[in-house]
This record gives sequence, structure tokens and C-alpha cells, in this order.
Amino acid sequence: MNDDQAIWISESEVVALVSLTEAISALEKGLKEEHAGNAVNMKKTHVAWNRKRSTLHAIGAVLDGMGIAGTKTWAHTPGGACPLLILFNSETGRLIAVIEAFALGQMRTAGISGVATKCLTDETANEMAIIGTGKQALAQVAGVNVVRPLKRLRVYSRNPDNRQAFVDKVRNQFAFEVTATDSVEEAVESVPIVTLVTRATEPFLSAAMLSNGSHVNAVGAITPERREFTQDVFDRSGPIVVDTLDSVRRLSSEFIEQFGDDDKNWRVVQTLSAVVANGGGRPSGADITLFKAMGMGLSDLSMGHEILNRARANGAGRAIPQPEKQPLRFS
Repeated sequence: MNDDQAIWISESEVVALVSLTEAISALEKGLKEEHAGNAVNMKKTHVAWNRKRSTLHAIGAVLDGMGIAGTKTWAHTPGGACPLLILFNSETGRLIAVIEAFALGQMRTAGISGVATKCLTDETANEMAIIGTGKQALAQVAGVNVVRPLKRLRVYSRNPDNRQAFVDKVRNQFAFEVTATDSVEEAVESVPIVTLVTRATEPFLSAAMLSNGSHVNAVGAITPERREFTQDVFDRSGPIVVDTLDSVRRLSSEFIEQFGDDDKNWRVVQTLSAVVANGGGRPSGADITLFKAMGMGLSDLSMGHEILNRARANGAGRAIPQPEKQPLRFS
């Protein structure tokens, strides 16, 4: 199959082609391209229905230095979701690939937390707390474990049955110690890495719960009605890092309440691409470091580029006929 042939890449092929470690490397490459001015994110957009229980999302980006542009879209409903990433040649507009993107999305969300954790935690950090046990939780644990091999994990979610089921699932996948806790406070006490991955609409993590030297990955509240942490977390946080500033300014209620509309207030907020390009590293004497991820097209596109190259090299994917332009009939 030649490189001009558009291909459809399935979920099973995505999983076979790219490991989480390789996904993190691909994300770092994309972030460096963004910092160098060779990549641009599309504004994230969504619409809600069914009393806000369902949402239609669209995100995208251009990696002009790598010759691709793309968009991912999905409808998140109580009945499930079917995300697709569509890749185009950035010079000709030709379709390059359609990638089934559920596993891709899990890897890029977990991977971006892995990148942030690598940049903003001490190299000796080996304990983690995860708040939330939904679809993204296991991948979040795996993403952190890639960059900071864990010795212990504490788990909390509101539902005790879900909590224990998740503990059992982690124990089947990893060798480190795993403990279920009865509260957020117990989960995060004296833990250097804390990941929030919930659909909460009321904040549940306060600054007083966090120990000096801790790092927080806040990745669950990606629409305005959601919140995971209280405003006093900002008072102790530095650096404050986000995946994409535009989406955070428009869609994160936590950040909007803290920084408002004044551009001057936002100067303390750094992008992950800048942190990666500058070599990362937790600042000496930092109290809390905070990473907020909203999800961005650049992450999906960086993953898509890596998966596409590996699919071509391994003969994976099935051919998609290029659409033929036809003149309109007006009679």
C-alpha cells in the first residue's frame, strides 16, 4: 500500500502499533513542534443535549511541519461513544487516514498526564492517588507509571463497589501495592502525585488536603459545568501548567473564576509545550504544581501521525477509496 492511499486503522491495530511509552514520546514531539511555531490547535467546541448528559465534541490541529491536519469528533452519550480521528494532507487536503480513536484517546489523555508528571514531579516520586475510577482511570495510572514507576497507589471514588472493582483491576495489571480509601483526604494525604479524573460538578479537593511537594493532574473537568478542585489550590500552586490556554480560558470554570478576563492575570499560567521545550524539571522549593488538561487536537494529531507512520511501515489498515468530485446537477 503506497503512501498516497488513504487507510482506515482499527482500534485493535492502534493498540498493536503503539505502546503508552511510545505515545508519550510522540506527544513530546508534537509539543515541541507547537512551541517552535509549527503546530496550531483548533478551538475545541462542544454542544450538549439530553439535559447535558450527552455532548458532541470536535477538536483538531495542524502539524504543518509534519504535513498533516486533522480533526477528532465524538458524541459522548449514556449509551457510549465512537470517536474518530480524520487525517488530511496539509498541502493538498487529500484524505490520509481515518483512525478509530477510543484507544488513541485513552493513550493521549494518559500520555499527556505522563508528560506533565515527568516535567513537574521529583524523580523520586513513586506514590500516587487517583480520584475517580471511570473509563480513563486505568490509563491515567499507566501513564504516570511509565514516567514515575510506582510503589503504591491509593484509590477513591464515591461508589464503594466501583472503588473495589478498580482496585482489583489495577492489581491484575500491575505489581505495585494498591489500596482503596474511604475519602479524598485519606487518598491524597502525603502523596506526591494526585490525579483527578471525574465528572464532578462540585469541587472535592482543597489545598489543605495536599502535602507540600505534591503534583496534581486535573483532567476530568473538561466542560464548564464540571469542577474538581477549590480555588485555594491556586494559592499554593506554581508553576500552573495547562495543555492549551485557549480551551482553559473558555471552558474551565475553575480557571475562569480564578483569573477572569484580564490577560495580565493569565501570565502566571504556562503551556505544557513551553515547559517541555525548556526541558521540564520541578522548580526547587515548589509547594504544589498543577497541570490542567482539557484535551487538545494537537495531542490526537501527534498520536495519529505516529500511528499512521507505524501502520504504513507494517502494512496495517485497510484501503479507503478517495472520494471523486462530481459536478452538481441543477435540473
